[in-house]
Amino acid sequence: MRAIYIAAILICCTFAAKSSSDFSQLETLFTQWRAFEVPPLHQLAPDYRQQTFNKREEQWSQFKSKLLSLDKADWTVEQQVDWFVMLAELNGYDFNSKVLKPWQRDPAFYKQVWTYQSDVPSHEGPTPHYTTELWTYSFPLSANEQLRLATDLSRIKPLQTQAKVNLIGNAKELWIAGIRDIQIQHKNLVDITSQIESTNNTNLIHAHTQATQSTQEFITWLKQQTSKKNGPSGLGIEQYTWYQQNVHMVPMTWADEERLLRRELDRAWSSLKLEEQRNKDLPPLVSVKNTEEFDRLANRSADYFINFLDEKNIVTVPDYFRPALFDKLGSFIPEENRHFFHIGSHLDPTPLYSHFYHWFELAIMANDPNPRTLRKQSLLYNIFDSRNEGTATAVEEIFMHAGLYDHNPRAREIVWIMLAQRAARGLGSLYAHANQMTMEQAGDIHMNYTPRGWMKTEPDLLIFEQHLYLRQPGYGTSYVTGKILLDTAIAQKAKLDEEQLNPFSLKAFFDELNNIGGIPIALGTWEMTGNKPAFLTQIEQTARGKSKLGNMQTSK
Repeated sequence: MRAIYIAAILICCTFAAKSSSDFSQLETLFTQWRAFEVPPLHQLAPDYRQQTFNKREEQWSQFKSKLLSLDKADWTVEQQVDWFVMLAELNGYDFNSKVLKPWQRDPAFYKQVWTYQSDVPSHEGPTPHYTTELWTYSFPLSANEQLRLATDLSRIKPLQTQAKVNLIGNAKELWIAGIRDIQIQHKNLVDITSQIESTNNTNLIHAHTQATQSTQEFITWLKQQTSKKNGPSGLGIEQYTWYQQNVHMVPMTWADEERLLRRELDRAWSSLKLEEQRNKDLPPLVSVKNTEEFDRLANRSADYFINFLDEKNIVTVPDYFRPALFDKLGSFIPEENRHFFHIGSHLDPTPLYSHFYHWFELAIMANDPNPRTLRKQSLLYNIFDSRNEGTATAVEEIFMHAGLYDHNPRAREIVWIMLAQRAARGLGSLYAHANQMTMEQAGDIHMNYTPRGWMKTEPDLLIFEQHLYLRQPGYGTSYVTGKILLDTAIAQKAKLDEEQLNPFSLKAFFDELNNIGGIPIALGTWEMTGNKPAFLTQIEQTARGKSKLGNMQTSK
């Protein structure tokens, strides 16, 4: 009997080793893929020339073939999810190189200087490799930091020189709106001139001067080309659907998203009116009048929010959550300069701080990085959007229903206003991508269907958001589509718990969600419940050439 028992153990270990070995092949392949995805350098700048993409096409095909050749039948759900994560990135590369082509269609792609940290795992929208992240520098610069910044800045001119050859696209609105991004870069470079000159570092000063002058010349060149651009900027409905399903792993079509966002816009408006009826005998929220009042309100609200999450067992609150939030509380803005989010935050910032769940997720990445090879870093091509933006939007309402505003019911009205704004701007972005509306017309929906005229106060936010959503398909809708997919995840997990006679725990749910990491929420739901979404079978069949789900066409 003992011999039989030992033999059984050996057999089990053999199968486990085989499964583990097979999965290790995926991890190795993914590491190689990430190294390949970074383009070679051409004259110090990342190479986005068409001839380079043509040369690299065969290597991409080899990665895809190797991925499809892996036998994942005996893998765990977590391992199979990782397989789809890599497939999503490979599809993203292919779509970018054949359809989106930001290096050919989108002048804003060549914005290389960033003054702020994104609240999601990487920059929103298509972004070049080797960016200059000014927010990571602390002035006055150390000798090592001077060298790093000089290296960063030295890439700007050669990439802009390359851009003048690469930018052959005809997307009129992307072209016009993109000039604004390069103008912002020029201003940011000018703003640090005195700090650069104070270093007396000849190489750094030269790199900065060259980058500044080149950026101004690039702006002039872009303006000169504007009159030649007359084509559409949206992807079209079919391309949009293919991208959402095969790259971002969102199980919806363009039409599905339109219906959903219309419904959420209606629900937000009607819920707001019901909330106003409920609160009609309560005094209105009063906006703070100065810096002292704002700081007092912000600190009180943030402290209350953190304590609520902890004491009400909403989510595990590690020590690093508090500093992550308190570092982003914002500051007082005069009334005449307030955009949409400032208006609400000067009444009660707690709804916005709920959305700042973003910073908790980034703090988790920094302090407790995911141990899985495919999830340690941000997913490419903004594939994280349904997970990160969807969660941040979903918790605004979830925390409200959990009792966050029981002491201040008027703040519930802000939650519904924020949801309406997200649905309106996403709906506009859908029509822009369908080429049924211009970016300006999409902005009109965004502006006019946001309650209380809160999107009519400051135009820069409106332009920024609609431009981003036109550049990055699916991002404008991800706040709401991801929110709905998170609702689905909660529902499926709660049903599973009920069937297994286990009490549903919101804290356990969010802890598990955080542990899973920044993968598409549909994949995360599969991992939490064991229920594989049916659309993933279609996605895999498409990758293997066995399905006609979507039809990716080469952009012109």
